Amino acid sequence: MEYKDYYKILGVEKSASQADIKKAYRALAKKYHPDKTKGDKAAEEKFKDISEAYEVLGDEAKRKQYDELGSNWRQFQQGGYGGSGRQYQRQPGGGFGGGYYEGDMGDMFGGAGGGFSDFFQQFFGGGGFGGQRAGGGGRAAKGQDYEAEMEISLEEAYSGTSRLLNLHGQQLRITTKPGVADGQVLKIKGKGGPAGAGGTAGDLYMRVLVRKHPDFERKGNDLYTKLPLDMYTAILGGEAQVQTLTGQLKLKIPAGTQNGKALRLRGKGMPVYGKTDQHGDLYVDIEVKLPTHLSAEERELLQRLRELHQGKAANV
Repeated sequence: MEYKDYYKILGVEKSASQADIKKAYRALAKKYHPDKTKGDKAAEEKFKDISEAYEVLGDEAKRKQYDELGSNWRQFQQGGYGGSGRQYQRQPGGGFGGGYYEGDMGDMFGGAGGGFSDFFQQFFGGGGFGGQRAGGGGRAAKGQDYEAEMEISLEEAYSGTSRLLNLHGQQLRITTKPGVADGQVLKIKGKGGPAGAGGTAGDLYMRVLVRKHPDFERKGNDLYTKLPLDMYTAILGGEAQVQTLTGQLKLKIPAGTQNGKALRLRGKGMPVYGKTDQHGDLYVDIEVKLPTHLSAEERELLQRLRELHQGKAANV
């Protein structure tokens, strides 16, 4: 059975910090994720190795025990002892660890990243080190925390939404409240990695990513959009249709509205997170569009209008 050098798999030195390990894992997980390497069996195996390596090195307690085992792994296999002469008890359990994720929520914690190697299963029981040492009364370790990303649209952020994912063979629904922000992290307690005997399961941290919208820009709870407006309505006033996240509204345009002026629609922005009866505002930036390809009659009328305006100004 082959020894797994988890440091080499992640491309880091044994002296690497936890932050360096996490950074290396994320970069490799993005590169080799099955969503980006569909049908490439070698890449799938690489992704498995990367996930397994981070399951161990991404947790300080597990990493320490792995370092203690070191090159004495054959002794452990034969007699159950590590290099320090201390015996380790294998713990039951299992599951995918270090779940940094990009792509379809359906394959998170499953598929290509789900299985551990024989080396891991033989010595670490399939669920990480996390077990007590035989004959000791050590404190039970908490299971590893998992991280994942959930991408949603601005409309879904407005109304709230949910995603289903397969975790430890069970369907888990992740729900967001209306008004969730881009980059906001949701903590799902007890849905991380399994723990050793007497310990508590880790937690799942879901980072929400809100996609950019082609028509709206979000700043806090306020929304900003642009409204093309013809010159005549800008000069004379009138009404225009403006799109919101909940449908179209009629917007009153005051006479003499200038290009670049922002008109505010109160309460038509994003819901305040956790307070569905409160909303931000929608700011509509006016973009006055000048007419092109004028007919002879239109040019004559505009010339007459200019002369009237200049005469009025001269008499003031």
